[in-house]
Amino acid sequence: MKSTYIADLKPDQDATSFFLVQSKEIRQKKTGEPYLALSLADRTGEIEAKMWDNVAEVMHTFDRDDFVKAKGRVQIFQNRPQFTVHKIRLADEGEIAIEDFFAASERDPEEMFAELRGIVAGLANRHLKDLLEAILADEEIARRLKRAPAAKTVHHAYLGGLLEHIVSMCHLCRFIAGHYGSLVDPDLLVAGAVLHDIGKIYELSYRRSLHYTDEGQLLGHIVLGLRILDEKVRLAPDFPPRLRNLLDHFIISHHGELEWGSPKVPMFAEALLLHCLDNLDAKMEAVRSLLKRDPLIEGCWTRYSQPLERMMLKTAKYLQETTVGYQQTTAEYQQTTVEYQQTTAEGDSAGAEAGRPNGPKPLSLFGEPLKGALERLKARLERLLKGALDK
Repeated sequence: MKSTYIADLKPDQDATSFFLVQSKEIRQKKTGEPYLALSLADRTGEIEAKMWDNVAEVMHTFDRDDFVKAKGRVQIFQNRPQFTVHKIRLADEGEIAIEDFFAASERDPEEMFAELRGIVAGLANRHLKDLLEAILADEEIARRLKRAPAAKTVHHAYLGGLLEHIVSMCHLCRFIAGHYGSLVDPDLLVAGAVLHDIGKIYELSYRRSLHYTDEGQLLGHIVLGLRILDEKVRLAPDFPPRLRNLLDHFIISHHGELEWGSPKVPMFAEALLLHCLDNLDAKMEAVRSLLKRDPLIEGCWTRYSQPLERMMLKTAKYLQETTVGYQQTTAEYQQTTVEYQQTTAEGDSAGAEAGRPNGPKPLSLFGEPLKGALERLKARLERLLKGALDK
């Protein structure tokens, strides 16, 4: 097992560890000498890496998707960690534990699978219940489902991600179906959630990094999902043909738009709702992953996300900075008020000794600047408070 993971690396730390090479480029310095630009990964994240010296000796000894052992130092470059590699070599197979390098669901796959079977067991529609139970009882499908990612990069792109996505979808379906009452058949909607991505168990390979299988490249998970459904429906001769059509339509329409890869757009209420919930669950997981793995050290914004086509605000950090700023300004205001009151009291005392009549007192040499500072701090506090209330 790895002793040091990417999530554990700190700035100005020397580290030696094993990594999966996600990308590798041989580039040239201004002097014409080569240097390496790498992306190194393990199950906790990824880090940009550069190797500047002695590159010619090692640059052809490993490639993308290889495991390497690297020694170097973590530095901050452009507000994100970067690993400067001093030494690197191809790792031996015996040095590698594959589970150290693939991100996995935080939930136990056996627990999630049992939860899914419980949801299916609760369906009232006998045909849907029997069909889904037959699918989940298939040992090969069950084995693959417990391990498959839901996507290569966009969402739930980790081991067990597909099962996590399906279980999450089932819960969303049951919750939302109740809101729409008779418009939505909850059993049919849950069946769509279980089946819509089932073809992904054959679409993606995850031996070293996430790649498409030959079947995945040639056919895609929509066709592969239809094959699985067809095989199981054939074993149930009394399965209603029209209900079969609706299940097929779930699979071929769940992307929602023709330009997103669906041969058909959703054309009944449950199919449209399934697409919306699929998109919702995928987007929220993409946000969660981005916030968790964002490499930027300072600021309230994440890096730009290609899947989401935007940066995301780290709201907790944003609100915390507003609160801290308000507290600091409040302390400054209180201190300045004390100083101003002390200065005013000194002016009053001096005026009394000089026999000046009651009325507005002239400010001391320091009183006027203190009064100005007090007014500015008060205005700043009001702006900060207004901003906090607006949120």
